[in-house]
Amino acid sequence: MPRSSSPLSTGPLAIGIDIGTSGARAVAMRPDFSIAAQSAIALERFGLNGRDPAIWWEAVGATLAELLKCIDRAAVRSIAVDGTSGTLLPVDGAGRPLAEPLMYNDKVADDTLLTAIAGVAPATSAALGATSGLAKALSFQHLPGVATVLHQADWIAGQFSGRFDVSDENNALKTGYDVEARRWPDWIAATGMRVDLLPRVVRPGDVTGTLTASAAKMFGLPHDVVVVAGTTDGCASFLATGASAAGDGVTALGSSLTIKILSDRPISAPQFGIYSHRLGDTYLAGGASNSGGKVLAQHFPVARIVELSKKIDPATETGLDYYPLPAPGERFPIADPALPPRLEPRPADDADYLKAMFEGIAAIEALGYRRLAELGAPRLTSVRSVGGGAANPAWTAIRQRKLGVALVPALSEEAAAGTARLALMGASAAGLL
Repeated sequence: MPRSSSPLSTGPLAIGIDIGTSGARAVAMRPDFSIAAQSAIALERFGLNGRDPAIWWEAVGATLAELLKCIDRAAVRSIAVDGTSGTLLPVDGAGRPLAEPLMYNDKVADDTLLTAIAGVAPATSAALGATSGLAKALSFQHLPGVATVLHQADWIAGQFSGRFDVSDENNALKTGYDVEARRWPDWIAATGMRVDLLPRVVRPGDVTGTLTASAAKMFGLPHDVVVVAGTTDGCASFLATGASAAGDGVTALGSSLTIKILSDRPISAPQFGIYSHRLGDTYLAGGASNSGGKVLAQHFPVARIVELSKKIDPATETGLDYYPLPAPGERFPIADPALPPRLEPRPADDADYLKAMFEGIAAIEALGYRRLAELGAPRLTSVRSVGGGAANPAWTAIRQRKLGVALVPALSEEAAAGTARLALMGASAAGLL
């Protein structure tokens, strides 16, 4: 259902659209970054095949239509789209998909493509690995009639602008784009990839066109609404929190523990799965631990965690040195596929046991930010928290003590809100605000 902050929010407004694995979301944002309205619709409403581009577009169209009921359509100045990082599809010259997309987590089965990339790509490239965007592009390039290989967000944006030849720096990263040199590197051709099939890359927030006549008519929007280059879902989620200065960190406390920091220089450490997206003149670097909510759920149901948390005194230490993992193996901040969980000795009191796990995960979070600093990231100055764990007061207080920096409220957890910020940037650059 759509939600609005007023009976009919007026503009000027920018719209951010997030197309994810389960549905589409849209946010209308004012120039002061406040949210005027938002809406969401599940993909399954339109079919069970979540990798069908037609279903993506139906969900996006329906979500946008719901959003527009809550705002003055004439106030809309710009639209931007984010999508899942590493999801690619081949299209013909008119933007029609030629094969089922390969999703962000799909592995390329042809080892020769992965070997071709590994033979020439720098060790720091995000194009390495079984889920490589470049490997997916290589697998599509021999299809009859292929004109361009696009990322998910590129294709959705193309439905608005009619352009199916442009991408953004964040989505292009896993396809081999060099964010420091800001170009497709020469080594890509050495993999056998037809570079002419790769889209032109612009900065997130750059204007790429205006609405087509058909899109303007479909949604009842002004013809001069600009379409703005978007980003990946992960980058959009970071932007949504309001983090904007070097040293700002964002911790996602979901089933796993993910941390990201805004840096004034790129950080790359393949052994930890770290590479850097570019956001203007700054870089977004981070890593993901296997610790997090999943290991808590192995020991306590959510209701029990809430109950026990009320009994925890976060100002004191249990003295236990836990490294909570759901199973052996860790990615970051320790790179050890055999690292065993450390969850003993277990105290008799369940509240103390939960507290020790909170302390252990908080210690991993603090170590993660220190590890990023060791690799060249700036000193952590603040942290914004998202995900289910961010709402737990006891855990938050423990984290504050371990991190030693201010925990700042996140402005939003909606990726679409981060993308709306980019849409505002594009509208401002075009003189529409």
